[in-house]
Amino acid sequence: MATTKAKSTKKPAAKKPAARKTASKSKSTVKTVKATAKVTAVKSEKVGSEKTKIVSEKATVGKKNPIKEFFARKGDPNENILTIFKDTKIIGAIIGEIIGTGLITAVALTLGLFNPLYMIFAYIAVTAGVFALSGAHINPIITAGMMASRRVSAIRGILYIIAQLIGAWLGFMIISGFYNAGIASGNIDAATTLLPTLTAAEDIQAATEGFSFFWQITMLEFIGAIIIAFFFARALDYKRGAFTFAAVVAGGVFLAMLFAVVVCNNFLGIQGNVFIMNPAAAFMYGLLPASAEGFDALMGQLMPMLVTYVVFPLIGGVLGFYISDFANKLSHKELNA
Repeated sequence: MATTKAKSTKKPAAKKPAARKTASKSKSTVKTVKATAKVTAVKSEKVGSEKTKIVSEKATVGKKNPIKEFFARKGDPNENILTIFKDTKIIGAIIGEIIGTGLITAVALTLGLFNPLYMIFAYIAVTAGVFALSGAHINPIITAGMMASRRVSAIRGILYIIAQLIGAWLGFMIISGFYNAGIASGNIDAATTLLPTLTAAEDIQAATEGFSFFWQITMLEFIGAIIIAFFFARALDYKRGAFTFAAVVAGGVFLAMLFAVVVCNNFLGIQGNVFIMNPAAAFMYGLLPASAEGFDALMGQLMPMLVTYVVFPLIGGVLGFYISDFANKLSHKELNA
């Protein structure tokens, strides 16, 4: 009987640990749900704040003045006369502009002015070679457009133009030196082998029976400058690839010179060298060598050339960049720097 009672009074094994496990699991589940809810709430708050920021940014953009945005500075905002010489990069850029402009001037004076195909290869090579140094302006037309569109600072633009004038002078002096050496040696005849000269616009009337082609030649330079500047501005979209950039720039120069050659030969009947589309080369090549009996006569000779080969090409360069930027804005793209 005692054994029976012991067996009957024996209590079943308690399931408290299982209950505790279930309770702890339910608590952890509750904690996980709460944590998930918190994360979801935080994410929703972030998304909501990001949406609010986007909406506010869009509203701010919509309120911007399009004219101020168009003329906003696109280059380094901290570059000025006090900071530009703190880095030696500007020296390398100036050297690049001198070398590049000198080489282009030398090619133009020997082969390129009436052979645009030579110029396209020259521009590809020179632009790709000095691109990493200075951006390969190698023409005041481009520098004037870059300054007007605020892609470069005024001080950098002035330094580039000075470098381009020096480069054009060096290119002209090198070609003239070889030419004069050949004449002095007697190996070439000065009467049959002539160094190309830039014809003054007002002098053409002597060969055309009193009719002046001043404005026609000026418009050739002006339109050519617009084409060159526009292609350079478009090439800035491809500036990560030096060869692609150089090819687009060279294509613009080729098109401008081809246009000038066709118009001069086929429509105006002019066979002389009446275009150059580079104010630095024109200044060193056509303006400085000019001579006259007196100051008044000299200024009377130089002023038309300044208008044709310097003033209007610079205006055309600015206009070419503005046309490119205006097209960019219409296509809803950011203006490239």
